[in-house]
This record gives sequence, C-alpha cells and structure tokens, in this order.
Amino acid sequence: MPQPLKHSLYVKGTTEQQSKQDFVSGLRGFLLNDMAANMKECFESEVQPQMIRDQKKLETGEDVHDAIKSKNVFKFYSSMRYNAQEMVWRNALRAIHESKNELDSRINAIKNEQSASKLHLDPSLAIPKNVSSVDVHLAPGSYYREDGSANWVGGALYDHGLNIFSFGMMGSNLDDIGQSMAQYIRKKFPDFAPKTILDLGCTIGHNTCAWKITYPEAEVEGIDVAPACLRYGNARALDQGVDVNFKQMDASALSFENESVDVVFSSMFLHELSVKNIKRVLAEAYRVLRPGGLMLHMELPPNDSLEPYDAFYLDWDAYYNNEPFYKAFRDQDFTQLRIDAGFQKDKLIDFITPQYTYMDSETYTKAIKVDADIDENTGRLAEGIQWFGFGAWK
Repeated sequence: MPQPLKHSLYVKGTTEQQSKQDFVSGLRGFLLNDMAANMKECFESEVQPQMIRDQKKLETGEDVHDAIKSKNVFKFYSSMRYNAQEMVWRNALRAIHESKNELDSRINAIKNEQSASKLHLDPSLAIPKNVSSVDVHLAPGSYYREDGSANWVGGALYDHGLNIFSFGMMGSNLDDIGQSMAQYIRKKFPDFAPKTILDLGCTIGHNTCAWKITYPEAEVEGIDVAPACLRYGNARALDQGVDVNFKQMDASALSFENESVDVVFSSMFLHELSVKNIKRVLAEAYRVLRPGGLMLHMELPPNDSLEPYDAFYLDWDAYYNNEPFYKAFRDQDFTQLRIDAGFQKDKLIDFITPQYTYMDSETYTKAIKVDADIDENTGRLAEGIQWFGFGAWK
C-alpha cells in the first residue's frame, strides 16, 4: 500500500482519495504477484508443452510472447495491468491538483528559505524526443509536465505516482534502490571514498539523496532534462535536509570536465534511451570519471542472462507501457557496451543486492558476502525482489 511520504510536500488527500489509492496499489500488488503467477502456470502447463509438441522455437522472450499472447490469461493480465497503470496517474493527479495551491506555496517557501541556490536550470536545453514524443510509463504529459504556474507538477506526479505504483516495495522514502546500491559499494569497497558523485536521469532525486546519506562528505549532483522534476526534487531534498545539487543537463552531453567525478550512477534510466544514446552516455561517463572512479547503473538484467519466460515477463513494458527502448536495451551485450565505452574487461562489475532498507545493516552485510545469481526475482517488482547493478571501475 502507499505510505505517507517523509516530507512536507506529501499530499495526503481526502479519505476517499486515500481509499482509491490504496485500492490501485493493492490491485497492482495482486497483478504482479497472484495474476503473474497464474500466467506463468499457464505457460508451464499449456503453452510450453504445446510449443514442444509443435517443435516451435523456445529460445527468447519473443518466442514466449508470440506463443502466449493469444491466451485469455495473458490478455486479461495485460488489460488489467495497463488499466491499473493509468489508474495510478489518474489518482495521483487528482490529489495533486486539489492541493495545488497549498503545494505551490510550500515549494516556493522552501525555495525562499535556502541560503544558496541548489537548483540550476538551463532554459536553452530542449526536452529530448525520447521524453517528449511519448507519455513515458503512460504518465499524462510525462515527467516534464508543467501546469501553468505549477511548474513542478511533473515531479509531484512522479513522487506520488511511484508511491502508489510500487505498493510498498521501494522503501519508506522510495529510495531503496539508491540505498541498496550505495550501501553495497560502501560495504564491499570500504576504502573507496568518493568526493564527487553524479546521478544521471535523477528525476526528483530519490536515489540522489540516498548517495548523499551514504557518503555525507561527498558533493552529490543529480541531473535530468525535466525542469519540473528538478524543481520539485530540489524542494523535496531541502525539506528533508539533504544537501545535493540539481542541474538540468543531458546525460549524453555532460558539462563536467574530464576526470572530475568519482562516481557516475543511474537508476532505471538507460532503458529509456535509444541504444545510440546509451553508448553516448556510457562514453561520457568514462570521460568524466577520475582514474579509480566507478560507473554504476541499476537496471533490469539483460535478456541473455534470463530464461525465455522471465525475459518475456520483463519485456512486457516495451510493448504495453510506452517504453519503446526497453527491450532493445536489454537485448544488448552489457559487457561489450562497457568495453566500447572505454572500460577494461577486468574492471567490470556486476552484482545482485537485496533490499537494504528492509533489513538491518548487519543482516545486509552478511547477505552481500554471498554472490547471488540473477533469477526470476531480479529487478521484478514483486515479493522477493533483488536489484541488479552493473558498471566498471576506471
């Protein structure tokens, strides 16, 4: 279920609105656990045996998709999931709009309270077509949405929508990915002391702030192309007392100097880019990293590491959730992508981490001593989820 967000920009909404949000969040939990399990059972008991009898190819997620898409269980699952996605945004927007004046006053008050600007916008930077051409994740107006004077609405939509969307699986501050990734590095590499950390495609800074909390002595920067997200994220971070900088910038053309950053991080960002742009982003990461620095991306695992059914399941978003580059990215050779960007093969890093914010520090430390393998729960928003990280040292 959605949880009260830990900042003053949280819109509680009316009792009716809360009930609707609880329903949608619970519905998504049911879809991604119970209904997903029913669909897999149908594949294993009906679809796969028929494919074997018919001597049909069963090597990729596409093979599974082609075979199962005519089944009622897949049609019903997909219809329900698509509609639940739209319901997430509809319910979040309704609560935000009804509290718009109050939110606007609060955001302006927080901005006026700060002693030095932590927000740097670039009016000359156009919104890239991969963001402006589609409503990403079916979010109306996408995350760069600005409603008149409420030029932060896209950020509020992301924050409150993610809270409904994740049905309690992203941590109490919606920052479990950032916390888990940063803590994994801190515990696995205790001598690594980054001074400058850069979060690419940070949206409103959930995970940007997590790196600052983990490495409080570091200067942490979050960049994104969407001013609405950065305005809201800046106010959110200030309200929570987290000292990070937000800059409007394209990750494929960074303004940072060569060898000026110790960590380049992203979370669920690369799959929103074309393969051409992904290669540019990785090359830019290599350029700005200092020797001994770390590039790290939290993403869904590549398709060549998964069983065909699991690849099909994760690729659903590419077909039905307005994420046109999702599958093309996951079809890539992640090792070759990093080597092509300039990294040495013996410097690559890949790992699985459990959710840091759902266990105590000692238990987490013990858990990451054992190298986990990619499985059906890796990156999948459901019970037992684990996060996948890949990157390289320079």
